Amino acid sequence: MKKIYTVVLPFIFGTYFNLLALFSKKKAAKKAFLLFCTPRKGKITSNQKKFLATAKDRFITIGNHSIKVYEWSGTGTTVLLAHGWESNSWRWHKLVAILKEQNYHIVAFDAPAHGDSSGAIFNVPLYADCMDHMINTYLPKYVVGHSIGGMTALYQQHKFPKNSVQKLVTIGAPSELSVFMEQYQETLNLSKRVMLALDAYFVEHFGFHIADFKTFLFTKSLAKSGLILHDEEDSIAHISASEKVHQNWKNSNFIRTRGLGHSMHQDQVNREILKFLNS
Repeated sequence: MKKIYTVVLPFIFGTYFNLLALFSKKKAAKKAFLLFCTPRKGKITSNQKKFLATAKDRFITIGNHSIKVYEWSGTGTTVLLAHGWESNSWRWHKLVAILKEQNYHIVAFDAPAHGDSSGAIFNVPLYADCMDHMINTYLPKYVVGHSIGGMTALYQQHKFPKNSVQKLVTIGAPSELSVFMEQYQETLNLSKRVMLALDAYFVEHFGFHIADFKTFLFTKSLAKSGLILHDEEDSIAHISASEKVHQNWKNSNFIRTRGLGHSMHQDQVNREILKFLNS
């Protein structure tokens, strides 16, 4: 079964997109984009429900999506939590426990196509629009994002700079869209024709070329305070992504770890986050 997902299906999809592009580059680009944006996991599992039941939850409508929101009430500052790809709000259960002890008001939400939120596809511009709606609704002073959640937080601040946010934390966050697209091309053995069509698709629908989406460029003008955490053994997002972000983000602190991997949910990480938020 594993071989089907890692070898056979990529070959089938790649061959199909390459052939389709010979007849219609636009159709090939759209189908390749939809596959790229479709998560295979991240929905709520039975063992995650107990923790999520400790929150006050609701659905809010953002665009065409019904977004699941979790809220742990506190009299302190509001913190917004944004999970990563193929994850959901449960990933914050350890950090939530620490923040609750400090009486923070905590808000988390499941991204489109994740957790209990609606939808079948996920991408950073869509996630950023949802995040912006959440910020305008709950007025958090602090935002914490893991992986794509951190990448999205930086893009959201670049796209919608005027808001309540004063501090941002990114954890194991990638920086460049082109890195993902190169991996996607290699995995499916996509032709140059398909990749050029995909680039045109991004320009038409999102207003930027694949090569232009780099959060380390977005942080050049970011005046808000930041904490960047990244592990040297992260196999999903290379630590160089955060190094570049830190170089351009003048008001940021960078903490590198070793041996924690990509998830970085450990207590030492959460203590650093709490220290930064309390400062």
